[in-house]
Amino acid sequence: MCGRIAVLASPDATSAFLGLDDLESFPPRYNVAPTQPILVVTAGPQRPPGSNRSDRMALLARWGLIPAWTKNPADMPLLINARSETAIEKASFKTAMRHRRALIPVSGFYEWKKLPGNRRQPYWLRPRKGGLVALAGLMETWSEPGGSEIDTAAILTTGASADIMHIHDRMPVVIQPEDFARWLDCRTQEPRDVARLMRPAQPDFFEQIPVSELVNKVANTGPEIQARVEPLPEAAPERAAKPKPEKQKPDDDQMTLF
Repeated sequence: MCGRIAVLASPDATSAFLGLDDLESFPPRYNVAPTQPILVVTAGPQRPPGSNRSDRMALLARWGLIPAWTKNPADMPLLINARSETAIEKASFKTAMRHRRALIPVSGFYEWKKLPGNRRQPYWLRPRKGGLVALAGLMETWSEPGGSEIDTAAILTTGASADIMHIHDRMPVVIQPEDFARWLDCRTQEPRDVARLMRPAQPDFFEQIPVSELVNKVANTGPEIQARVEPLPEAAPERAAKPKPEKQKPDDDQMTLF
């Protein structure tokens, strides 16, 4: 699963990484949550030979895909992730999987490890070499009854790599730079042609940093939420036994019923 991301790179670095024309300025975002806007890159119109313009385009989309056929989004679950193993078969994702594959640039993502005692330890997972990574995404444009359109997106997930399995059994699909063009090419590359790209990242690709519960609150958006902390102990804390109330002895001077 992937439920929070962060985007810390500058617009220039993001443009260079994804082969885009210049992006508008945007601030670092340390705690991006579902339903918030995320940067999505798709294949744009084909450029004539010799053009120095990028054939990719970037836009902001709501994180939480709404299929085009949806009548009322309130009746749908929040589709922030799509399982890569079954996306082409699911009604919610199969059209986007065939026609609207996308790249979602991030500096890393957050995941929560379940611990005994109903506790969860948050982790910040970022590329060990630093910089950006491109997550595999799907995009869909939903038309409201009034006629306005909303661009929406979901992140594809796969089974976790061996080193991340102890935190969670799923992770986002990472598309390597040499595969960007192939992944975005929905004209000649069908889902079966890009299936091998939807695999776990290499072990040790991501650094795993235990962080505090500050990240749990969407309102916390500063760099302090990524500060390393000592992880919570794996064992559940022992609960102190409640002392048994002492039986009161009757007063010698007081009469008792028994």
